[in-house]
Amino acid sequence: MLQLKNLSTTFDLEDETICAVDQLSFDLPQGKTLGIVGESGSGKSVSALSILRLLPKPMGKSTGKILLDGQNILALSPNEMLKIRGNKISMIFQEPMTALNPVHSVSKQLMETFFLHFPGISKSSAWDRSLEMLTKVGIPAPEKRMHEFPHQLSGGMRQRVMIAIALSCEPDILIADEPTTALDVTVQAQIIDLMKDLQKKNNMSIIFITHDLGVVAETCDEVLVMYGGRMVEHAPVIELFEKPSHPYTKALMASLPQLSQKRKTELKTIPGLVPSLKDLNIGCRFGPRSGFSHSEESLNTRPEIHQISPDHRIEWCPDCQNAMGRSL
Repeated sequence: MLQLKNLSTTFDLEDETICAVDQLSFDLPQGKTLGIVGESGSGKSVSALSILRLLPKPMGKSTGKILLDGQNILALSPNEMLKIRGNKISMIFQEPMTALNPVHSVSKQLMETFFLHFPGISKSSAWDRSLEMLTKVGIPAPEKRMHEFPHQLSGGMRQRVMIAIALSCEPDILIADEPTTALDVTVQAQIIDLMKDLQKKNNMSIIFITHDLGVVAETCDEVLVMYGGRMVEHAPVIELFEKPSHPYTKALMASLPQLSQKRKTELKTIPGLVPSLKDLNIGCRFGPRSGFSHSEESLNTRPEIHQISPDHRIEWCPDCQNAMGRSL
């Protein structure tokens, strides 16, 4: 349904151009869920905004191809993109408190979606459909919530309103950017179950952006690991958790708490920080944090993408793989 082919996204600054997403490629089949994981600054959210062409203008630019049912989104006019957003591809944004307008009621923000995408719809019909969406996402007393403002709702309620707005036009693809961040575990489970249920009913495809590997294991069919704007590993979820092959993926897995660990065991961390977009090297970007020695050639030559099984790809740095005791 959705294909990214060598998508690169850059931002023009006053004195230089920085690359936030670097030749990203993946396929999203219909009815499946793709999880995108990585630390903050890895390029996850910028990739999502690039798909919907919501980058700040004129600084943000995307090249490559984003194919929706074979049609290149990047070649569409602004008016044609309006028909794609909401109807074909919709997005749950990362911060529901900032994504929702604080001075408008829930009803006005929900109804606006129907007015935009269904010209000629009556006010009463838009009200009824908005009320129906709040009921679908499991908000109690939806009639009362329609008159309330975002600050009167809890974090979980605001997130459900965002999901209701995103799903109001029954899109084919839903991009969920950290939809459960900062929510308690109970509400997190409810929202995940809700998304799964709506996916089954509508045969919807989902791109799930998150830091939480536990959520990925529970919800996703495939996982794409990003670092420094690049894909470093892409595999089916079970294969990725059983056989992580890139040192960055291994480091992320090692940082998870284990039930077998003794109490008060210090959790493992990845040393250092994700490099600034201005400081990204051409070669193995995880090399300086990997703990392995890297040659100048490895740090200055872009690693190739290798297929290590039919559905498992990694960015192959010889120094990293040799240090981990692997070879082609």
